[in-house]
Amino acid sequence: MQILTLFLVALVALEHIGIAGLEMFAKPDVQANAFDMPVNFVKTKEAQTALSNQGIYNGMLGLLILMMILFFTGSTLKMILILMMIYIIVVAVYGAVTATKKILYIQGLPALIALIFVAIFYH
Repeated sequence: MQILTLFLVALVALEHIGIAGLEMFAKPDVQANAFDMPVNFVKTKEAQTALSNQGIYNGMLGLLILMMILFFTGSTLKMILILMMIYIIVVAVYGAVTATKKILYIQGLPALIALIFVAIFYH
């Protein structure tokens, strides 16, 4: 079950890297659809700058999670992963309240499932 747990956590990390790709490199039409924003707003320089800034945070978070899996083990890794999944859940709740509810399901739910697996099955 530990391998499945780490696989789920890695999927959460890869999801954040993918979101970063959308935020930083996708066309405005795709970004507007993905993030429930008006396309005219997304095409503005200010929105593109904000999305890119947000994208680098998501990408680095995904990379950080993957690096933690590679460099730590045991109780240290368990604590790091618990804290990181809680962080993602809190951010997803905030995003659901302030931006769009689908953030809760797209980012928060996978992190919650991974958190449960880490808490129960990772030793």
